[in-house]
Amino acid sequence: MRQLSNIFWLAGKELKSVLGDPVMVILILWSFVVAVMLEASGAGDTVRNAAIAILDEDNSTLTRALTDALGPPWFQPPVMIAPDRVRPEMDAGSIMFVLSFPPRFEADVIAGLMPSAQLEVDATAVNQAQLGTDYIANILQSETCAFLSDSPAAPEPALRLELRRASNPNGNPVWFKAMSSLLNQLSLLTIALTGAAMLREREQGTIEHLMVMPLTPLEIALSKVLANVVVVLAAFTLSLFLVVQQLLQVPIAGSVPLLLAGTAIYLAAAAAIGMFLGTVARSMAQFALLVIMVVIPIIMLSGGMGAVESQPDIVQRLTMALPSRHFLAFAKAVAFRGAGLDAVWVQLSLMAGLGIAFFAASLLLFRRSMSVSG
Repeated sequence: MRQLSNIFWLAGKELKSVLGDPVMVILILWSFVVAVMLEASGAGDTVRNAAIAILDEDNSTLTRALTDALGPPWFQPPVMIAPDRVRPEMDAGSIMFVLSFPPRFEADVIAGLMPSAQLEVDATAVNQAQLGTDYIANILQSETCAFLSDSPAAPEPALRLELRRASNPNGNPVWFKAMSSLLNQLSLLTIALTGAAMLREREQGTIEHLMVMPLTPLEIALSKVLANVVVVLAAFTLSLFLVVQQLLQVPIAGSVPLLLAGTAIYLAAAAAIGMFLGTVARSMAQFALLVIMVVIPIIMLSGGMGAVESQPDIVQRLTMALPSRHFLAFAKAVAFRGAGLDAVWVQLSLMAGLGIAFFAASLLLFRRSMSVSG
């Protein structure tokens, strides 16, 4: 009972320290409000409002139908362009795509001669250029098939693809990026706040005061983890309800209490990592460098920036030691697929196990640092 009382009062001291710092409060609000909105709704892996021009030397029913199909929201309304204006407009950066239809394009399509349309692309924006090319190719194919289906001589297609999206019917990338952004902010803030709290005690000399009090290293460590988990979890909860669900209109299909419980487990693991880094570092400058070395791989390899399965085999094995990988898999399952505890208990167990391991390592290092200081 005495240990619980000590942890409670020490955690209260940490909470007052964090919430009493206006800069820290602004940073937390910025991370879970502005940063989440910017990252979720910013430019990503889709083409939107790209500039396209059409060089139509056929001026047929088919080419006009294809031109009309290349419109918003993926592309700006197509503009007609003369042959001598293609190069100057692309060099000026005002046009990203130029689609050219040769003469007799429609007649050759009906005759089954498979004519070619030329697409010129400004590939200085590599990602948008590649995605836009795929968009245009798919639109041309689907519209041409629809045009030929009205012809009695048109052959039946060999394969018809029926696409049904699960969990995200409209393929809205904001849904996934919002959850990935929340993970990034959770990782960065929890690790930074916990590690900075450890270093602040050492730099201000208050660690010596704690050592002469009837406190154990376990109580000190648990109080710092608990305080930072409470602060970040409260910010996460408000961001989930107000920013993600209300402003970004991202629906949560599963149990919100289960999502918050899993988030608390992940925060404890991330706080243990932060405490470990804060104990290893001897100054704020060293800690800042360590945070960069640790947080960037956590964000990049967790699956938020690319599928884990697309990474090399050895990297995939290494990511099993990252709580962030298991948290993102857990959060996507609960938030988007409506998974229950029976489907995500493995991820929860892995997060809890890794958190305990990191906390044990940081506590061992903390005990040694306190004994050396003493």
